[in-house]
Amino acid sequence: MKPGKAATLTITLLITLLFAVSAGCIGTGQQPPASPVVTAVAAPAADCPPLVFTDQEFAFELRRTLSAAYSGEADIGECLATASRIEEGDVESWYREWNRTADAIRTAGDESLAAGHRVSAREAYYRAATYYRTAEFFLHGDPADPRIVETWGKSRDSFRDALALDAVPCEIVAIPYEHTTLPGYFYAADGSGTPRPLLIVQTGFDGCQEELHPYAMEGIKRGYNVLTFEGPGQGEVIRIQHIPFRPDWENVIGPVVAYAVSRPDVDEDRIALWGISLGGYLAPRGAAYEHRIAALVADGGTYDVGLTLLRNLQKEGGAAANLTREDLQEWLQTDPAEFNDAIREAMAHDTGTRWLNENGMFVFNAGSPAQFWAKWMDFSLAGIAEEIRCPTLVSAGAIDHFDPDWVQAQALYAHLTCERELMVFSDEYGAGSHCQIGAFAQSFAAKFDWLDDTMGIRG
Repeated sequence: MKPGKAATLTITLLITLLFAVSAGCIGTGQQPPASPVVTAVAAPAADCPPLVFTDQEFAFELRRTLSAAYSGEADIGECLATASRIEEGDVESWYREWNRTADAIRTAGDESLAAGHRVSAREAYYRAATYYRTAEFFLHGDPADPRIVETWGKSRDSFRDALALDAVPCEIVAIPYEHTTLPGYFYAADGSGTPRPLLIVQTGFDGCQEELHPYAMEGIKRGYNVLTFEGPGQGEVIRIQHIPFRPDWENVIGPVVAYAVSRPDVDEDRIALWGISLGGYLAPRGAAYEHRIAALVADGGTYDVGLTLLRNLQKEGGAAANLTREDLQEWLQTDPAEFNDAIREAMAHDTGTRWLNENGMFVFNAGSPAQFWAKWMDFSLAGIAEEIRCPTLVSAGAIDHFDPDWVQAQALYAHLTCERELMVFSDEYGAGSHCQIGAFAQSFAAKFDWLDDTMGIRG
């Protein structure tokens, strides 16, 4: 199907506007519709106050980096000083200043270690890992940029150097997957080798598993063993192995669970899966087919990537009123120049739109915005969510700019037939953002309490 000229112009205009909105924090101006919730939802704020930057994508990523301070993997003064040197909206300036800070903290760690101060070295290495990861974030416009692998590698090396100095038992693992392996970390609650409940934690669209360390430590505190991993499109798997994202994530989760149950220190009857950000689609997709999973956290819940886009187009009426998902995807697969030109024009004027499409093309190995969106529209739980059998927690933020009015989370919740809960976080105390970034204390308390109750963990 090739839309006529009028429909094409409508589609490109609306998609451009959609990206511009989704790139930053927005307010609904009204209370979200009533839904079953665990956490009471206060009236959401009208918008997100700027944090150093007025550029909303920069402000959000700064908040993300600051949130690592909760677990000692960033420091507020270092973050604010670095941000103050960055030119608004300039991704080269962003890379340069975060890399500079990371190098300085890494050097401080090396000096501490050489002097025999292992605790100071460990803490510096964890912070350096965070800052290198932040520096690399906006570099994906040129997949051949050598700084991507170089800076990511410095982040991983710093993280592993910190792990080597940490008292928590952690094993670097390779998970068999098709004709290769997936990288993972297995954190043990103690060194006894006793079978324990296992929490598998995975990231989403743009994360690396080293960023999941705070989640792992919270699990360890509560008596879980924790396994993190990276799959296609993520971390090492896209940067080194060049394996892009795939929508049928059950073919990823299956091997991960198979590896887990092969370990003698895992209680195979108590395996939980927690997916973060786009992991709120990936983990449910895996759980729909992998019934050895005993509990699922979709954080935040994602039902259908193309759902919001398609509905916005249909609301416009005219030539787009009867547009189907298949029509839109088929058109995008033709790699229409008018679509790509409109998106690239929007990318030139908005950091969030630029990042979304550049990272999307990077992790999907797509040559254009249209090719990226055509592939991303395959990420749907329609007719699949109903197959999830284990108790499921769907979370959302009241002002999550990636899921305004938590439409995606509600759609996933509505299609579940298993035992389920919907947990919506108010922004009254700053927890209403995407995946509760910047409010880990509230986030971990509520979500782990649900998980502990579901998994029968006490004490």
